Amino acid sequence: MPPAIRSAIAADTLTQRAGRWPLRAPKPRSAATPVRHRLHTLRHPWLLAAALVPLALVALPIVYAVLRAMQAGWTGVRTELLRAYTFELLANTLILATGVMLLSAFIGLSVAWCIERTDLPFRRFWRVAAGLPYVIPAFVSSYAWSSISVYFQSMAGAILILSLAVYPLVYLPVAAALRSTDPGFEDVSRALGYGPWRTFARALMPQLLPALGGGALLVLTHMFAEFGGLAMLRVQTFTTAIFEAYELQFDSASAALQAIVLMLLCIPAAWGEMHLRIGRRFARVGGGSARAATPVRLGRRTWPVLGAFGVLGVLSLGVPLTTLAYWLFTGHSAGRGYDQIWPAIEGTVTLAGSGAVLTSLIAIPLVLLAVRERGRLAQLAERLPYIVHGLPGVVIALALVFLSIRGVPGLYQTAALLLVAYAVLFLPLAQSSLRASAELLPPQLENIARSLGKRPLGAFISVILPNIAPGIGAALALMTLEIGRELTATLMLAPTGTTTLATQVWSYTADGEYAAAAPFAALLIAISIIPVWVFTRRSLRHGR
Repeated sequence: MPPAIRSAIAADTLTQRAGRWPLRAPKPRSAATPVRHRLHTLRHPWLLAAALVPLALVALPIVYAVLRAMQAGWTGVRTELLRAYTFELLANTLILATGVMLLSAFIGLSVAWCIERTDLPFRRFWRVAAGLPYVIPAFVSSYAWSSISVYFQSMAGAILILSLAVYPLVYLPVAAALRSTDPGFEDVSRALGYGPWRTFARALMPQLLPALGGGALLVLTHMFAEFGGLAMLRVQTFTTAIFEAYELQFDSASAALQAIVLMLLCIPAAWGEMHLRIGRRFARVGGGSARAATPVRLGRRTWPVLGAFGVLGVLSLGVPLTTLAYWLFTGHSAGRGYDQIWPAIEGTVTLAGSGAVLTSLIAIPLVLLAVRERGRLAQLAERLPYIVHGLPGVVIALALVFLSIRGVPGLYQTAALLLVAYAVLFLPLAQSSLRASAELLPPQLENIARSLGKRPLGAFISVILPNIAPGIGAALALMTLEIGRELTATLMLAPTGTTTLATQVWSYTADGEYAAAAPFAALLIAISIIPVWVFTRRSLRHGR
Protein backbone atom coordinates (compact mmCIF):
# COMPACT_ATOMS: atom_id res chain seq x y z
CA MET A 1 0.00 0.00 0.00
CA PRO A 2 1.45 3.45 -0.89
CA PRO A 3 2.71 5.47 2.12
CA ALA A 4 0.33 8.35 1.40
CA ILE A 5 -2.73 6.11 1.53
CA ARG A 6 -1.43 4.38 4.67
CA SER A 7 -0.88 7.72 6.39
CA ALA A 8 -4.34 8.95 5.42
CA ILE A 9 -5.97 5.79 6.77
CA ALA A 10 -4.01 6.00 10.03
CA ALA A 11 -4.90 9.66 10.52
CA ASP A 12 -8.57 9.07 9.81
CA THR A 13 -8.65 6.06 12.17
CA LEU A 14 -7.09 8.10 14.98
CA THR A 15 -9.64 10.83 14.37
CA GLN A 16 -12.51 8.35 14.59
CA ARG A 17 -11.19 6.89 17.86
CA ALA A 18 -10.46 10.22 19.50
CA GLY A 19 -12.33 10.87 22.74
CA ARG A 20 -11.86 12.43 26.16
CA TRP A 21 -10.94 10.11 28.98
CA PRO A 22 -12.96 9.06 30.89
CA LEU A 23 -15.88 11.03 29.50
CA ARG A 24 -17.98 9.87 26.59
CA ALA A 25 -17.47 11.39 23.19
CA PRO A 26 -20.05 14.16 22.62
CA LYS A 27 -22.84 13.48 20.18
CA PRO A 28 -23.09 15.72 17.12
CA ARG A 29 -25.86 18.29 17.40
CA SER A 30 -25.87 19.77 13.94
CA ALA A 31 -29.22 19.63 12.21
CA ALA A 32 -27.38 18.95 8.95
CA THR A 33 -25.96 15.68 10.27
CA PRO A 34 -27.55 12.84 8.28
CA VAL A 35 -29.77 10.41 10.18
CA ARG A 36 -27.90 7.13 9.66
CA HIS A 37 -30.28 4.80 11.41
CA ARG A 38 -32.89 4.93 8.68
CA LEU A 39 -32.99 2.02 6.32
CA HIS A 40 -32.35 4.00 3.13
CA THR A 41 -29.18 5.64 4.57
CA LEU A 42 -27.35 2.35 5.19
CA ARG A 43 -23.96 2.50 3.53
CA HIS A 44 -23.66 -1.28 3.36
CA PRO A 45 -27.03 -2.72 2.27
CA TRP A 46 -25.37 -6.06 1.50
CA LEU A 47 -24.54 -6.40 5.20
CA LEU A 48 -28.19 -5.91 6.11
CA ALA A 49 -29.24 -8.54 3.57
CA ALA A 50 -26.69 -11.02 4.96
CA ALA A 51 -27.71 -10.28 8.55
CA LEU A 52 -31.41 -10.93 7.93
CA VAL A 53 -30.93 -14.71 8.02
CA PRO A 54 -29.44 -14.95 11.54
CA LEU A 55 -31.84 -12.25 12.74
CA ALA A 56 -34.80 -14.30 11.53
CA LEU A 57 -33.48 -17.37 13.30
CA VAL A 58 -32.88 -15.43 16.51
CA ALA A 59 -36.36 -13.86 16.38
CA LEU A 60 -38.04 -17.26 15.98
CA PRO A 61 -37.88 -18.28 19.71
CA ILE A 62 -39.27 -14.87 20.69
CA VAL A 63 -42.19 -15.14 18.25
CA TYR A 64 -42.83 -18.74 19.29
CA ALA A 65 -42.90 -17.93 23.02
CA VAL A 66 -45.26 -14.99 22.46
CA LEU A 67 -47.64 -17.02 20.28
CA ARG A 68 -47.78 -19.91 22.75
CA ALA A 69 -48.30 -17.55 25.68
CA MET A 70 -51.16 -15.75 23.88
CA GLN A 71 -53.03 -19.05 23.59
CA ALA A 72 -53.51 -18.95 27.37
CA GLY A 73 -55.55 -15.73 27.04
CA TRP A 74 -55.26 -12.66 29.22
CA THR A 75 -56.87 -14.43 32.16
CA GLY A 76 -54.42 -17.30 31.92
CA VAL A 77 -51.50 -14.92 31.57
CA ARG A 78 -52.53 -12.96 34.65
CA THR A 79 -53.13 -16.13 36.66
CA GLU A 80 -49.76 -17.60 35.71
CA LEU A 81 -47.75 -14.45 36.37
CA LEU A 82 -49.39 -13.78 39.74
CA ARG A 83 -48.88 -17.31 41.08
CA ALA A 84 -46.74 -17.69 44.21
CA TYR A 85 -44.73 -20.32 42.32
CA THR A 86 -43.80 -17.78 39.63
CA PHE A 87 -42.59 -15.28 42.24
CA GLU A 88 -40.57 -18.05 43.90
CA LEU A 89 -38.93 -18.90 40.57
CA LEU A 90 -38.25 -15.21 39.92
CA ALA A 91 -36.62 -14.78 43.33
CA ASN A 92 -34.50 -17.93 42.94
CA THR A 93 -33.40 -16.92 39.44
CA LEU A 94 -32.40 -13.41 40.49
CA ILE A 95 -30.65 -14.54 43.68
CA LEU A 96 -28.67 -17.22 41.87
CA ALA A 97 -27.73 -15.13 38.83
CA THR A 98 -26.84 -12.04 40.87
CA GLY A 99 -24.92 -14.03 43.47
CA VAL A 100 -22.86 -15.89 40.86
CA MET A 101 -22.23 -12.67 38.93
CA LEU A 102 -20.98 -10.76 41.99
CA LEU A 103 -18.83 -13.60 43.34
CA SER A 104 -17.37 -14.31 39.90
CA ALA A 105 -16.61 -10.62 39.40
CA PHE A 106 -14.87 -10.42 42.79
CA ILE A 107 -12.79 -13.55 42.15
CA GLY A 108 -11.97 -12.63 38.54
CA LEU A 109 -10.95 -9.05 39.36
CA SER A 110 -8.89 -10.06 42.41
CA VAL A 111 -7.06 -12.85 40.58
CA ALA A 112 -6.38 -10.70 37.51
CA TRP A 113 -5.03 -7.78 39.58
CA CYS A 114 -2.77 -10.01 41.69
CA ILE A 115 -1.33 -11.69 38.59
CA GLU A 116 -0.93 -8.65 36.36
CA ARG A 117 -0.15 -5.85 38.82
CA THR A 118 1.87 -7.42 41.67
CA ASP A 119 5.18 -9.24 42.05
CA LEU A 120 3.35 -12.52 42.70
CA PRO A 121 5.77 -15.48 42.30
CA PHE A 122 5.23 -17.81 39.32
CA ARG A 123 3.13 -15.24 37.47
CA ARG A 124 3.41 -17.03 34.11
CA PHE A 125 2.09 -20.23 35.65
CA TRP A 126 -0.81 -18.52 37.43
CA ARG A 127 -1.65 -16.50 34.30
CA VAL A 128 -2.63 -19.69 32.47
CA ALA A 129 -3.74 -21.77 35.47
CA ALA A 130 -6.32 -19.17 36.51
CA GLY A 131 -8.26 -19.78 33.28
CA LEU A 132 -8.19 -23.58 33.49
CA PRO A 133 -11.33 -24.03 35.65
CA TYR A 134 -13.31 -23.18 32.52
CA VAL A 135 -12.15 -26.54 31.16
CA ILE A 136 -14.61 -28.23 33.52
CA PRO A 137 -18.24 -27.70 32.42
CA ALA A 138 -20.51 -26.29 35.10
CA PHE A 139 -22.72 -29.38 35.13
CA VAL A 140 -19.65 -31.63 35.55
CA SER A 141 -18.48 -29.56 38.53
CA SER A 142 -22.00 -29.74 39.95
CA TYR A 143 -22.07 -33.50 39.41
CA ALA A 144 -18.73 -33.86 41.22
CA TRP A 145 -19.71 -31.72 44.20
CA SER A 146 -23.24 -33.14 44.54
CA SER A 147 -21.86 -36.69 44.56
CA ILE A 148 -19.76 -35.79 47.62
CA SER A 149 -22.63 -34.63 49.83
CA VAL A 150 -26.25 -33.47 49.60
CA TYR A 151 -25.24 -30.39 51.60
CA PHE A 152 -24.01 -28.81 48.37
CA GLN A 153 -27.47 -29.19 46.83
CA SER A 154 -28.67 -25.77 47.96
CA MET A 155 -28.75 -22.16 46.79
CA ALA A 156 -25.54 -21.29 48.64
CA GLY A 157 -23.81 -24.38 47.26
CA ALA A 158 -24.98 -23.57 43.73
CA ILE A 159 -23.68 -19.98 43.93
CA LEU A 160 -20.27 -21.18 45.16
CA ILE A 161 -19.89 -24.09 42.72
CA LEU A 162 -21.08 -22.21 39.64
CA SER A 163 -18.94 -19.17 40.50
CA LEU A 164 -15.86 -21.38 40.69
CA ALA A 165 -16.77 -22.80 37.26
CA VAL A 166 -17.43 -19.53 35.40
CA TYR A 167 -15.18 -16.89 37.01
CA PRO A 168 -12.66 -17.24 34.10
CA LEU A 169 -15.26 -15.41 31.97
CA VAL A 170 -14.45 -12.36 34.10
CA TYR A 171 -10.77 -13.07 34.76
CA LEU A 172 -9.71 -13.37 31.11
CA PRO A 173 -11.03 -10.01 29.79
CA VAL A 174 -9.98 -8.15 32.97
CA ALA A 175 -6.45 -9.62 32.81
CA ALA A 176 -6.20 -8.63 29.14
CA ALA A 177 -7.42 -5.12 29.99
CA LEU A 178 -4.88 -4.78 32.82
CA ARG A 179 -2.07 -5.65 30.43
CA SER A 180 -3.19 -2.98 27.96
CA THR A 181 -4.15 -0.12 30.28
CA ASP A 182 -2.04 3.01 30.23
CA PRO A 183 -0.23 3.43 33.62
CA GLY A 184 0.11 7.13 32.87
CA PHE A 185 -3.38 7.73 34.28
CA GLU A 186 -2.30 6.16 37.57
CA ASP A 187 0.89 8.24 37.61
CA VAL A 188 -1.16 11.42 37.23
CA SER A 189 -3.48 10.32 40.06
CA ARG A 190 -0.57 9.69 42.42
CA ALA A 191 1.04 12.99 41.41
CA LEU A 192 -2.18 14.72 42.47
CA GLY A 193 -1.80 13.20 45.95
CA TYR A 194 -4.32 10.36 45.74
CA GLY A 195 -3.54 7.20 47.70
CA PRO A 196 -3.50 3.61 46.33
CA TRP A 197 -7.23 2.97 46.85
CA ARG A 198 -8.41 6.23 45.31
CA THR A 199 -5.99 5.75 42.43
CA PHE A 200 -7.38 2.27 41.86
CA ALA A 201 -10.98 3.50 42.02
CA ARG A 202 -10.60 6.71 39.99
CA ALA A 203 -7.77 5.98 37.54
CA LEU A 204 -7.70 2.22 36.96
CA MET A 205 -11.29 1.04 37.43
CA PRO A 206 -12.77 3.31 34.71
CA GLN A 207 -10.38 1.64 32.25
CA LEU A 208 -11.34 -1.85 33.47
CA LEU A 209 -15.07 -1.25 33.64
CA PRO A 210 -15.91 -2.35 30.07
CA ALA A 211 -14.01 -5.64 30.51
CA LEU A 212 -15.23 -6.23 34.06
CA GLY A 213 -18.83 -5.29 33.33
CA GLY A 214 -18.94 -7.21 30.06
CA GLY A 215 -17.58 -10.38 31.69
CA ALA A 216 -19.92 -10.08 34.68
CA LEU A 217 -22.99 -9.56 32.51
CA LEU A 218 -21.97 -12.52 30.35
CA VAL A 219 -21.92 -14.61 33.53
CA LEU A 220 -25.37 -13.22 34.40
CA THR A 221 -26.92 -14.33 31.10
CA HIS A 222 -25.15 -17.69 31.43
CA MET A 223 -26.87 -18.20 34.78
CA PHE A 224 -30.27 -17.25 33.36
CA ALA A 225 -29.90 -20.13 30.88
CA GLU A 226 -28.03 -22.62 33.10
CA PHE A 227 -29.80 -25.96 33.40
CA GLY A 228 -27.53 -28.98 33.88
CA GLY A 229 -25.68 -27.71 36.95
CA LEU A 230 -28.85 -26.48 38.65
CA ALA A 231 -30.72 -29.72 37.95
CA MET A 232 -27.92 -31.69 39.64
CA LEU A 233 -27.78 -29.27 42.58
CA ARG A 234 -31.59 -29.39 43.01
CA VAL A 235 -32.07 -25.62 42.69
CA GLN A 236 -35.28 -24.48 40.99
CA THR A 237 -35.11 -21.52 38.61
CA PHE A 238 -37.08 -20.51 35.52
CA THR A 239 -34.82 -22.68 33.36
CA THR A 240 -35.36 -25.90 35.30
CA ALA A 241 -39.09 -25.14 35.64
CA ILE A 242 -39.44 -24.58 31.88
CA PHE A 243 -37.69 -27.88 31.15
CA GLU A 244 -39.92 -29.75 33.60
CA ALA A 245 -43.06 -28.14 32.20
CA TYR A 246 -42.17 -29.12 28.64
CA GLU A 247 -41.27 -32.64 29.79
CA LEU A 248 -44.68 -33.04 31.41
CA GLN A 249 -46.87 -31.20 28.87
CA PHE A 250 -44.43 -30.85 25.92
CA ASP A 251 -45.97 -27.65 24.49
CA SER A 252 -46.98 -25.77 27.60
CA ALA A 253 -48.28 -22.20 27.45
CA SER A 254 -47.24 -21.88 31.11
CA ALA A 255 -43.63 -22.62 30.19
CA ALA A 256 -43.84 -20.10 27.33
CA LEU A 257 -44.92 -17.40 29.80
CA GLN A 258 -41.98 -18.29 32.04
CA ALA A 259 -39.70 -18.01 29.02
CA ILE A 260 -41.03 -14.51 28.29
CA VAL A 261 -40.28 -13.44 31.88
CA LEU A 262 -36.78 -14.82 31.43
CA MET A 263 -36.36 -12.82 28.22
CA LEU A 264 -37.47 -9.67 30.01
CA LEU A 265 -34.78 -10.29 32.61
CA CYS A 266 -32.20 -10.55 29.81
CA ILE A 267 -33.04 -7.15 28.31
CA PRO A 268 -31.31 -5.05 31.01
CA ALA A 269 -28.31 -7.37 30.88
CA ALA A 270 -28.07 -7.08 27.11
CA TRP A 271 -28.43 -3.30 27.23
CA GLY A 272 -25.86 -3.02 30.01
CA GLU A 273 -23.31 -5.18 28.18
CA MET A 274 -23.62 -3.09 25.03
CA HIS A 275 -23.55 0.18 26.98
CA LEU A 276 -20.33 -0.74 28.76
CA ARG A 277 -18.71 -1.92 25.56
CA ILE A 278 -19.52 1.00 23.30
CA GLY A 279 -20.24 3.82 25.72
CA ARG A 280 -16.68 4.51 26.90
CA ARG A 281 -13.58 5.29 24.89
CA PHE A 282 -10.08 5.85 26.12
CA ALA A 283 -8.09 7.91 23.67
CA ARG A 284 -4.40 7.37 23.10
CA VAL A 285 -1.91 8.79 20.68
CA GLY A 286 0.05 5.90 19.22
CA GLY A 287 0.23 2.56 20.97
CA GLY A 288 0.00 3.92 24.50
CA SER A 289 2.67 3.87 27.16
CA ALA A 290 5.86 2.10 26.13
CA ARG A 291 6.53 0.84 29.64
CA ALA A 292 4.72 -1.69 31.75
CA ALA A 293 3.09 -0.72 35.02
CA THR A 294 5.37 -0.98 38.04
CA PRO A 295 4.41 -4.15 39.99
CA VAL A 296 3.07 -3.66 43.49
CA ARG A 297 5.32 -5.33 46.06
CA LEU A 298 3.36 -7.82 48.16
CA GLY A 299 6.02 -8.20 50.84
CA ARG A 300 4.59 -10.04 53.84
CA ARG A 301 1.33 -10.56 51.96
CA THR A 302 3.00 -12.90 49.44
CA TRP A 303 2.31 -16.12 51.33
CA PRO A 304 -1.33 -15.31 52.18
CA VAL A 305 -1.97 -14.44 48.52
CA LEU A 306 -0.29 -17.67 47.37
CA GLY A 307 -2.38 -19.55 49.93
CA ALA A 308 -5.57 -17.97 48.57
CA PHE A 309 -4.56 -18.96 45.03
CA GLY A 310 -3.94 -22.50 46.25
CA VAL A 311 -7.37 -22.70 47.90
CA LEU A 312 -8.99 -21.38 44.73
CA GLY A 313 -7.18 -24.01 42.66
CA VAL A 314 -8.21 -26.82 45.01
CA LEU A 315 -11.87 -25.78 45.01
CA SER A 316 -12.20 -25.05 41.29
CA LEU A 317 -9.98 -27.81 39.89
CA GLY A 318 -8.82 -30.16 42.63
CA VAL A 319 -12.19 -31.23 44.04
CA PRO A 320 -13.92 -31.92 40.68
CA LEU A 321 -10.91 -33.76 39.22
CA THR A 322 -10.28 -35.79 42.38
CA THR A 323 -13.95 -36.74 42.60
CA LEU A 324 -13.94 -37.85 38.96
CA ALA A 325 -10.81 -39.92 39.55
CA TYR A 326 -12.52 -41.56 42.53
CA TRP A 327 -15.68 -42.42 40.59
CA LEU A 328 -13.70 -43.84 37.67
CA PHE A 329 -12.75 -46.84 39.78
CA THR A 330 -15.39 -46.95 42.51
CA GLY A 331 -19.09 -47.71 42.63
CA HIS A 332 -21.44 -50.45 41.48
CA SER A 333 -21.82 -48.83 38.04
CA ALA A 334 -18.08 -48.59 37.34
CA GLY A 335 -17.20 -50.04 33.94
CA ARG A 336 -20.68 -49.61 32.47
CA GLY A 337 -21.29 -47.83 29.18
CA TYR A 338 -17.79 -48.24 27.75
CA ASP A 339 -19.28 -49.35 24.43
CA GLN A 340 -20.86 -45.88 24.14
CA ILE A 341 -17.63 -43.94 24.58
CA TRP A 342 -16.52 -43.79 20.95
CA PRO A 343 -19.99 -42.92 19.53
CA ALA A 344 -20.23 -40.15 22.16
CA ILE A 345 -16.80 -38.77 21.24
CA GLU A 346 -17.66 -38.89 17.54
CA GLY A 347 -20.99 -37.16 18.11
CA THR A 348 -19.40 -34.46 20.28
CA VAL A 349 -16.58 -33.64 17.87
CA THR A 350 -18.80 -33.70 14.77
CA LEU A 351 -21.59 -31.55 16.21
CA ALA A 352 -19.25 -29.13 18.00
CA GLY A 353 -17.05 -28.59 14.95
CA SER A 354 -19.94 -28.14 12.53
CA GLY A 355 -21.86 -25.91 14.91
CA ALA A 356 -18.81 -23.74 15.55
CA VAL A 357 -18.28 -23.14 11.84
CA LEU A 358 -21.95 -22.33 11.19
CA THR A 359 -22.26 -20.00 14.20
CA SER A 360 -19.08 -18.11 13.34
CA LEU A 361 -20.12 -17.67 9.70
CA ILE A 362 -23.53 -16.20 10.44
CA ALA A 363 -22.08 -13.96 13.17
CA ILE A 364 -19.75 -12.16 10.72
CA PRO A 365 -22.41 -10.02 8.96
CA LEU A 366 -24.01 -9.08 12.30
CA VAL A 367 -20.67 -7.90 13.69
CA LEU A 368 -19.71 -5.99 10.56
CA LEU A 369 -23.16 -4.36 10.45
CA ALA A 370 -22.79 -3.22 14.06
CA VAL A 371 -19.25 -1.90 13.51
CA ARG A 372 -19.88 -0.13 10.21
CA GLU A 373 -23.43 1.15 10.87
CA ARG A 374 -23.94 2.91 14.21
CA GLY A 375 -27.66 3.60 13.84
CA ARG A 376 -30.64 2.10 15.63
CA LEU A 377 -31.14 -0.66 13.09
CA ALA A 378 -27.57 -1.88 13.56
CA GLN A 379 -27.93 -1.70 17.34
CA LEU A 380 -31.11 -3.78 17.21
CA ALA A 381 -29.42 -6.34 14.98
CA GLU A 382 -26.56 -6.68 17.45
CA ARG A 383 -28.55 -6.69 20.69
CA LEU A 384 -31.33 -9.10 19.74
CA PRO A 385 -29.13 -12.23 19.98
CA TYR A 386 -28.04 -11.22 23.49
CA ILE A 387 -31.65 -11.21 24.67
CA VAL A 388 -32.21 -14.73 23.33
CA HIS A 389 -28.89 -15.86 24.86
CA GLY A 390 -30.52 -15.96 28.30
CA LEU A 391 -33.19 -18.41 27.14
CA PRO A 392 -32.75 -22.09 28.00
CA GLY A 393 -32.01 -24.45 25.14
CA VAL A 394 -35.38 -26.12 25.52
CA VAL A 395 -37.22 -22.99 24.32
CA ILE A 396 -35.00 -22.66 21.25
CA ALA A 397 -35.37 -26.39 20.58
CA LEU A 398 -39.17 -26.33 20.73
CA ALA A 399 -39.36 -23.22 18.56
CA LEU A 400 -37.34 -25.03 15.90
CA VAL A 401 -39.48 -28.15 16.26
CA PHE A 402 -42.54 -25.94 15.74
CA LEU A 403 -40.98 -24.45 12.59
CA SER A 404 -39.80 -27.73 11.13
CA ILE A 405 -43.02 -29.67 11.67
CA ARG A 406 -45.23 -26.92 10.24
CA GLY A 407 -42.93 -25.47 7.61
CA VAL A 408 -40.14 -27.87 6.63
CA PRO A 409 -41.01 -31.38 7.87
CA GLY A 410 -37.87 -32.82 6.32
CA LEU A 411 -35.71 -30.95 8.85
CA TYR A 412 -37.27 -32.63 11.87
CA GLN A 413 -34.97 -35.09 13.64
CA THR A 414 -31.93 -34.04 11.58
CA ALA A 415 -28.50 -32.79 12.60
CA ALA A 416 -29.11 -29.62 10.55
CA LEU A 417 -31.90 -28.52 12.90
CA LEU A 418 -29.65 -29.11 15.91
CA LEU A 419 -26.86 -27.03 14.33
CA VAL A 420 -29.32 -24.16 13.81
CA ALA A 421 -30.24 -24.38 17.49
CA TYR A 422 -26.55 -24.12 18.41
CA ALA A 423 -26.20 -21.06 16.20
CA VAL A 424 -29.13 -19.32 17.89
CA LEU A 425 -27.92 -20.24 21.38
CA PHE A 426 -24.30 -19.17 21.03
CA LEU A 427 -24.41 -16.39 18.46
CA PRO A 428 -23.60 -13.65 21.04
CA LEU A 429 -20.41 -15.43 22.10
CA ALA A 430 -19.23 -15.55 18.49
CA GLN A 431 -20.12 -11.86 18.12
CA SER A 432 -18.01 -10.96 21.17
CA SER A 433 -14.99 -12.84 19.81
CA LEU A 434 -15.27 -11.36 16.33
CA ARG A 435 -15.95 -7.77 17.31
CA ALA A 436 -12.46 -7.07 18.68
CA SER A 437 -10.88 -7.90 15.32
CA ALA A 438 -13.60 -6.16 13.29
CA GLU A 439 -13.18 -2.89 15.20
CA LEU A 440 -9.45 -2.83 14.37
CA LEU A 441 -10.15 -2.99 10.63
CA PRO A 442 -10.19 0.49 9.03
CA PRO A 443 -13.26 0.81 6.75
CA GLN A 444 -11.10 2.69 4.25
CA LEU A 445 -9.44 -0.57 3.21
CA GLU A 446 -12.75 -1.87 1.90
CA ASN A 447 -13.44 1.45 0.18
CA ILE A 448 -10.07 1.29 -1.57
CA ALA A 449 -10.77 -2.27 -2.72
CA ARG A 450 -14.15 -1.18 -4.08
CA SER A 451 -12.56 1.76 -5.89
CA LEU A 452 -10.19 -0.69 -7.58
CA GLY A 453 -13.14 -2.56 -9.08
CA LYS A 454 -13.82 -5.19 -6.42
CA ARG A 455 -17.45 -6.16 -5.84
CA PRO A 456 -18.72 -6.40 -2.23
CA LEU A 457 -18.09 -10.16 -2.08
CA GLY A 458 -14.64 -9.79 -3.62
CA ALA A 459 -13.71 -6.99 -1.20
CA PHE A 460 -14.93 -9.12 1.70
CA ILE A 461 -12.85 -12.14 0.69
CA SER A 462 -9.68 -10.25 -0.21
CA VAL A 463 -9.67 -7.51 2.47
CA ILE A 464 -12.06 -8.12 5.36
CA LEU A 465 -11.74 -11.87 5.86
CA PRO A 466 -7.91 -11.98 6.21
CA ASN A 467 -7.96 -9.10 8.70
CA ILE A 468 -10.61 -10.62 10.99
CA ALA A 469 -9.05 -14.10 10.85
CA PRO A 470 -7.76 -13.90 14.49
CA GLY A 471 -11.28 -13.15 15.70
CA ILE A 472 -12.66 -16.02 13.64
CA GLY A 473 -10.10 -18.37 15.22
CA ALA A 474 -11.09 -17.25 18.71
CA ALA A 475 -14.78 -17.64 17.87
CA LEU A 476 -14.23 -21.17 16.53
CA ALA A 477 -12.34 -22.17 19.69
CA LEU A 478 -15.02 -20.73 21.99
CA MET A 479 -17.90 -22.16 19.97
CA THR A 480 -16.34 -25.64 19.87
CA LEU A 481 -15.96 -25.52 23.64
CA GLU A 482 -19.49 -24.30 24.37
CA ILE A 483 -21.29 -26.52 21.86
CA GLY A 484 -19.37 -29.59 23.02
CA ARG A 485 -20.83 -29.18 26.52
CA GLU A 486 -24.36 -28.01 25.52
CA LEU A 487 -27.06 -30.21 27.04
CA THR A 488 -30.74 -29.28 26.75
CA ALA A 489 -31.06 -28.55 23.02
CA THR A 490 -28.96 -31.66 22.27
CA LEU A 491 -31.20 -33.82 24.42
CA MET A 492 -34.31 -32.64 22.54
CA LEU A 493 -33.09 -32.26 18.95
CA ALA A 494 -30.32 -34.81 18.43
CA PRO A 495 -31.30 -37.41 15.79
CA THR A 496 -32.20 -40.82 17.13
CA GLY A 497 -29.05 -42.77 17.96
CA THR A 498 -26.84 -39.67 18.20
CA THR A 499 -25.15 -39.22 21.57
CA THR A 500 -22.58 -36.82 22.97
CA LEU A 501 -20.37 -36.88 26.04
CA ALA A 502 -22.62 -34.29 27.72
CA THR A 503 -25.83 -36.25 27.14
CA GLN A 504 -24.20 -39.45 28.41
CA VAL A 505 -23.09 -37.71 31.61
CA TRP A 506 -26.65 -36.45 32.08
CA SER A 507 -28.19 -39.84 31.35
CA TYR A 508 -26.11 -41.72 33.91
CA THR A 509 -26.17 -39.09 36.65
CA ALA A 510 -29.95 -38.78 36.35
CA ASP A 511 -30.09 -42.47 37.33
CA GLY A 512 -27.57 -41.98 40.16
CA GLU A 513 -24.87 -43.96 38.33
CA TYR A 514 -21.98 -41.60 39.11
CA ALA A 515 -19.26 -44.14 38.35
CA ALA A 516 -20.69 -44.86 34.89
CA ALA A 517 -20.85 -41.13 34.14
CA ALA A 518 -17.24 -40.49 35.23
CA PRO A 519 -15.46 -41.66 32.00
CA PHE A 520 -17.69 -39.44 29.84
CA ALA A 521 -17.16 -36.45 32.14
CA ALA A 522 -13.39 -37.01 32.13
CA LEU A 523 -13.30 -37.23 28.33
CA LEU A 524 -15.39 -34.07 28.04
CA ILE A 525 -12.83 -32.25 30.17
CA ALA A 526 -9.95 -33.67 28.09
CA ILE A 527 -11.56 -32.54 24.82
CA SER A 528 -12.19 -29.07 26.31
CA ILE A 529 -8.52 -28.48 27.14
CA ILE A 530 -7.43 -27.45 23.63
CA PRO A 531 -10.23 -24.89 22.99
CA VAL A 532 -9.75 -23.42 26.48
CA TRP A 533 -5.99 -23.22 25.95
CA VAL A 534 -6.44 -21.45 22.60
CA PHE A 535 -9.10 -19.12 23.98
CA THR A 536 -7.05 -18.30 27.09
CA ARG A 537 -3.83 -17.59 25.20
CA ARG A 538 -5.66 -15.50 22.62
CA SER A 539 -7.55 -13.51 25.27
CA LEU A 540 -4.39 -12.73 27.25
CA ARG A 541 -2.35 -11.97 24.14
CA HIS A 542 -5.08 -9.55 23.01
CA GLY A 543 -4.26 -7.38 25.99
CA ARG A 544 -0.59 -6.89 25.06
